[in-house]
Amino acid sequence: MQNRTIGNRQVSAIGLGAMPMSIEGRPEREQSIATIHAALDAGITLIDTADAYCLGPDEMGHNEVLIAEALASYGADTSHVLVATKGGHLRPGDGSWTHNGDPAYLTQAAKASASRLGVDAIGLYQFHRPDPNVPYADSIGALADLLDEGVIQSAGISNASIAQIDEARSILGDRLVSVQNQFSPRHTDSLAELEHCAELGLAFLPWSPLGGIGRASQVGATQSVMSEIALAREVSPYQVVLAWELSLAPVVIPIPGASRPASILDSAKAADLELDAAELVRIENYLI
Repeated sequence: MQNRTIGNRQVSAIGLGAMPMSIEGRPEREQSIATIHAALDAGITLIDTADAYCLGPDEMGHNEVLIAEALASYGADTSHVLVATKGGHLRPGDGSWTHNGDPAYLTQAAKASASRLGVDAIGLYQFHRPDPNVPYADSIGALADLLDEGVIQSAGISNASIAQIDEARSILGDRLVSVQNQFSPRHTDSLAELEHCAELGLAFLPWSPLGGIGRASQVGATQSVMSEIALAREVSPYQVVLAWELSLAPVVIPIPGASRPASILDSAKAADLELDAAELVRIENYLI
């Protein structure tokens, strides 16, 4: 599998989005562990999580604990695997998501995440989503403090605008290494942010790169050009979507969500699928 770069770390070009293993509709724990192990078997070395990937406040960090258990039980060296987690979102328990970008809270949350992951320092810690009640610079300042304390090794932001990317970079400098925004054929609103990251050399991690939970299964039916190319290539349409995203810039690292081994094994193959110029033009014309 080809690699890409986040900061000074080499990671697989396709990551694993572990969120579906811990929110509504999640599978049995054994299946989730098997899915993470399958990702590692396929050469995936980036796993994305968050403390808020859970059902409610009584199980905050459910996904982080699950990942730590899977890595510990893998039976081979996993020191090269980058686990990227996030803080700043909350699950009150009613199915909704709320915000907390207060610097004191983010500091506490990052330290709790490190403990759950069983690490001295988190490889990549990301501010999950801007809090409208807290100045953005204050939230990013907490990441700077966490870097200075050695609680985290590198910092990222998520759900950020170009202005927020620039503001975070003015505070963190080269210690800002990634931006994670929603991006897929169904949701191309973050294309400008993707291109901005490419200019700056920041890793861009599309979340829900296949359209999101409950919609990924529609890729083959609704993205006709993707399906036609997939049929000609004898691959899945999901691989075509991910390969198209990889073609947009060398900083792009999609993190498709998965809760079954078969799903992540299929997605991993996209890292080695190179679409030709004619196929890329067909996709671009279709999406425009």
